[in-house]
Amino acid sequence: MPTEVKPIYKTTVVSRGGRNGTIRSEDGLLDMQLSLPPTLGGQGTSSNPEQLFAGGYAACFANAVIHIARAKKIHLSDKDVEVSANVSLSQQSTGGFVLAVSLDTVLVGLVQSEAEQLVHEAHAVCPYSNAVRGNIDVEISVATR
Repeated sequence: MPTEVKPIYKTTVVSRGGRNGTIRSEDGLLDMQLSLPPTLGGQGTSSNPEQLFAGGYAACFANAVIHIARAKKIHLSDKDVEVSANVSLSQQSTGGFVLAVSLDTVLVGLVQSEAEQLVHEAHAVCPYSNAVRGNIDVEISVATR
């Protein structure tokens, strides 16, 4: 019999009105207006779902790098990890839409090979990476300084 997996965190966010509506979390900490970007015919006066996804993925992936570094006892402070998540939305010939992501990671104070290994391992444990694996193309780049 499979072992039951118990969540360590849960949240709910409600959207009203879609891409030109609002989103609000159950605790009220996230409460914002959304708008279509100009390239999709909107005013671009508020954030949009792709920006929110990019922000969540970047933060989650950065924390996965930090988690792996700590587990391996590699000195890497939180401020030494920077992740830029670039999210693109494309329309398929069938009419549906798809996302693609590139994660550009910069790690301070590590040699390139060590940074690449950390990022590779982070991609294996990051919840966002695990959620999109096989569904969204994700490209990863690693730089050091």
